[in-house]
Amino acid sequence: MERKSILYSWLRIVFGLLILSFGVHLTIRAGLGLAPWDCLGMGISYHTPLNYGLSMTAMGVTILIIDLLLKEKIGFGTIIDALLTGNFIQLFNDIDPFPKTSGVFAGILTIVAGLAFLAVGQYFYMKSAQCCGPRDALLIGLGKRLRRLPIGAVQMILWGTVLLIGWLLGAPVGIGTVVCTFGSGVVMQIIYSLIKFEPRKIEHQSVTDTVKKLRAV
Repeated sequence: MERKSILYSWLRIVFGLLILSFGVHLTIRAGLGLAPWDCLGMGISYHTPLNYGLSMTAMGVTILIIDLLLKEKIGFGTIIDALLTGNFIQLFNDIDPFPKTSGVFAGILTIVAGLAFLAVGQYFYMKSAQCCGPRDALLIGLGKRLRRLPIGAVQMILWGTVLLIGWLLGAPVGIGTVVCTFGSGVVMQIIYSLIKFEPRKIEHQSVTDTVKKLRAV
C-alpha cells in the first residue's frame, strides 16, 4: 500500500507540473514581456560571460543552495520538476494550440489565465508532499519565516524583488512582466483561499525519507 501511495504521489506531481507548464506557456504566449525569473536570468547574462541558458542554470543552482540553507528538503518532487517542467513548457510552445493574442487587453487576460493554471498546478504537485522545485521551495522557505503574511503576498514580495534586480541589471521589462509579478500572488491567494490550501503546512518527504519507505515495503 505504501508503494502504491508513493507511485500515486509521483503521478500527481507529473500531472501538477503538466498543468503548471501550460500556465507558464500561456504567460509566454501573451507576448507582453518576460516573467520575473526570466528577466533576472537575462539581466545576469548582460553582466557575466554566461549566456541566457547558462545564467538560468546557474540561478537555479544558487536558488537550490539557498533552499538548503533555509532547511528546505530536497525530494523526488524536486527531481521530477527539474527533469520535466522545462520539457513540458517546450512541448506546449511547440504545439502552440491557441491562435496568437492581439492587443494588450487580450494578452493580459491570457497572462491571468496562465497564472491561474500555474497556481492550480503548484497545488497538485505540492500536495503530494514530495518537496518542491527550487523556486517554489524558496517561496515556501520564505513563507515559513513570514507566517503573518498570506502566501500570495510572499509570492508578490519574492517576484517583485526578482523583477527589481533584473530591471536594475538592464533586462527588458514589459507590461506582462509587471502583471505576472503582482498578479501571481493575487491569483494564487484567491485560488488557495477558495480550496483552503496552505502550502506552508505540508510536511514534505526528502529523497531519503521516500527511499526508506520504499525499502520498508
